[in-house]
Amino acid sequence: MSTSNRLTVSHWTADGGDAVLETTIGGVLRSAAARAPDRVALVAGGGDPAGRRQWSYAELLAEAERAAKAMRARFEPGEPVAVCAGNVPEWVLLEFAAGLAGVTLVTVNPAYRPNELEYVLAHSRARGVFVAREYRGSPLPEMVAGLRARLPELREVIVFDEWASFCESAEPHQRLPEVDAGQPAQVLYTSGTTGRPKGAVLNHRGLTNNARLASQAFPTAEGEVGVNPMPLFHVVGCCLITLGIAQSLGTHLLLPGFDPGLQLHLIEAVRSPLLGGVPTMLIALLEHPDFGRRDLSCLRYALSGGATVPADLVRRVEATLDIPFLITYGQTEASCAITMTRPDDSPDDRAETLGRPLPSTELRIVDPATGTTVAPGVVGEICTRGYHVMQAYLHNPDATRAAIDRDGWLHTGDLGSMDERGYCRIEGRLKEMIIRGGENIYPSEIEAVIFSHPQVAEVAVIGVDDRFWGEEVAAVIRPAVGGPPSEAALVELCRGRLAPFKVPSRWIFVDSFPLTPSGKIRKHVLKEQLAPAAGVH
Repeated sequence: MSTSNRLTVSHWTADGGDAVLETTIGGVLRSAAARAPDRVALVAGGGDPAGRRQWSYAELLAEAERAAKAMRARFEPGEPVAVCAGNVPEWVLLEFAAGLAGVTLVTVNPAYRPNELEYVLAHSRARGVFVAREYRGSPLPEMVAGLRARLPELREVIVFDEWASFCESAEPHQRLPEVDAGQPAQVLYTSGTTGRPKGAVLNHRGLTNNARLASQAFPTAEGEVGVNPMPLFHVVGCCLITLGIAQSLGTHLLLPGFDPGLQLHLIEAVRSPLLGGVPTMLIALLEHPDFGRRDLSCLRYALSGGATVPADLVRRVEATLDIPFLITYGQTEASCAITMTRPDDSPDDRAETLGRPLPSTELRIVDPATGTTVAPGVVGEICTRGYHVMQAYLHNPDATRAAIDRDGWLHTGDLGSMDERGYCRIEGRLKEMIIRGGENIYPSEIEAVIFSHPQVAEVAVIGVDDRFWGEEVAAVIRPAVGGPPSEAALVELCRGRLAPFKVPSRWIFVDSFPLTPSGKIRKHVLKEQLAPAAGVH
């Protein structure tokens, strides 16, 4: 950018260099199958090569179309159908099948406990749910069965073990609908600043274009393999990676779960050009004993996001592997990616900034108090506008109006700045959300569980900095008269009602809290007080 083109306010206007296409999830697969029918599209990436299942693009489309026809016999276009499973290839087939059938896919974290799963299924009004037989020892079909009496709109429960017979139930002559790019494609639940998780309604246009434009920031050749360690219920796993690889005609090698040794092995074995994952994953990869023993000369890029990426981590990876490290910033409500650093950015920009907005993406930094656009370098709230912004929060018009203003700007709740060249930095969060290893955690949900213990008088849940996870969950408790409960009792309580990643790892007991004049707990003061003692794991 020349001096004359430098920004005078923190407002990046969406450029027209990459037109937004009227694409759908099903259309993306049909296009790939037409262009490269025999190319390997999807591989189930277990450790044993002999046991890996794989599909060409033609095979993937044929099976997805059969599944779509089976879905049409059970569900009407637009009806919500949930999926609750770990990373199995049928999850990807279901994603494309739902897209072809015009059904709205509701993604569910399989680590959820019954009360959390019930909330998502009830709130989304899911008419059906696809589940794995188990997830980390949790029997998902039995869990759903225990909830059926309280889910009157749930008509179908399909276990992925029965996927083949489900597809065989399709009527060959069943017609699939014409799906519009503006039609809702997926609902992904994400924690906000108050209350229960909110369901972001994302359409086909936003998801497919965002994946395409983000993937173009780090070009790969057709047929190259992308090793995907991200959970498919997350917008990065099911949208950016799955839909990005399909549009670049690559091969999607799906890990059954994050396993640093397996990921390193597969990168070497298939000569993948990309090392990806949230910062926690990358640290685990670097610290794994196999890291120095693997031939990783195939790598051309490292990519991370989903949580704050330390500049030292970027520089460490670049120095070790001699490849550019790319950071993407985004959120579920924006179909995933908003900004990204590029391979030709300077080393300092790659380490210390979030890059510039993606093509066809408008971004500005506003004063949270006045809503006015601030000058370059001034910290404010990051706002974005364009094709990628969610349609709404499902069944929550008040939250939708709070997030998307009348001019179409999505208020991210994140604090950041933009320099005169358009490069952005993250400075903090307006929200109280904790981001642990890429997982968004909302404190009040945890506080409600802990407060239910009779020996807890008050509780504040905050995030404390952690080198490995980014943040760890800490619970600060003022005990009731009679003394504090044991940590073991509190852990047991939380494990029974919360997903494991939400359970606090630090428990602090205090006699009193720092309060505002109106009696609210000053959480930022607690965070500052705990910072010197924060564990470094």
